[in-house]
Amino acid sequence: MATDFTEDTATAAVVESFSKTPDPRLREILGSLTRHLHAFVRDIEPTTQEWEQAIAFLTATGQKCDATRQEFILLSDVLGVSMLVEAINDRKAAAATDSTVLGPFHVVDSPPRELGDSIDLLDTGEPCVVTGRVVSVDGTPLPRALVDVWQCNEDGFYDVQQPDLQPLGNGRGLFTTDAEGAFLFRTIVPSYYPIPTDGPVGDLLAAGERHPYRPAHIHFIAGAEGHAPVTTHIFVAGSPYLESDAVFAVKKSLVEEFSVVDDPVQAAAYGVANPFRLANFDIVLQSS
Repeated sequence: MATDFTEDTATAAVVESFSKTPDPRLREILGSLTRHLHAFVRDIEPTTQEWEQAIAFLTATGQKCDATRQEFILLSDVLGVSMLVEAINDRKAAAATDSTVLGPFHVVDSPPRELGDSIDLLDTGEPCVVTGRVVSVDGTPLPRALVDVWQCNEDGFYDVQQPDLQPLGNGRGLFTTDAEGAFLFRTIVPSYYPIPTDGPVGDLLAAGERHPYRPAHIHFIAGAEGHAPVTTHIFVAGSPYLESDAVFAVKKSLVEEFSVVDDPVQAAAYGVANPFRLANFDIVLQSS
């Protein structure tokens, strides 16, 4: 290890300090991190005050995290890193469903529910029915696949954001597909909403004059035996911010029509008020 640490010798000295790391993957990561971080510092040449501000920002980001709020995921999201990681890890068969970010609010276990149950525990908002199937890339239905769903309410808030107004589990459900790989649940049409802006990530967006909004969507994680799970969304067609999602997660293949249905017979069959919205979302998994 170099004893004369200078601007010219800095990178090599730090990389060499990790040369005995037993795990080869970790050794590779630490070396690459050091080289890229040092290159970044050389590129921007921060003042000491600016570097202290950067450390204070990261410290505040960590301090904002708790059991129901993950500010570092939010930071990763708004910098596009979460979606870049998804893209790198989503090199899949063309027919398989596109993945998107997990988001910062998958923080509790979704309650198991029966097919056809409602995930709206407050009986508010515009009624909606979501149907679909989980299938393999060759179209084979996947019975007993697990479909984990979560969404915000009609005002754009998740249950964990409003513990005094929403019961834990509102807008969440864990469903098991039937023999045909089908699932169905009742809910309300979600709203577009701003990501939390009361922390360091909000300050970052404000400094960059970026808006904090996400288009209306429902989160899904689907998995089946012998298949790779997928973390994804469906986005409500026509929602504001589809073209400028604050976390870069919109993919055209995931934008779905939430069609208005005005049919009392159909509404009664689903157990919802008439009229209602109906969306269909088939999830295609590739073999693991």
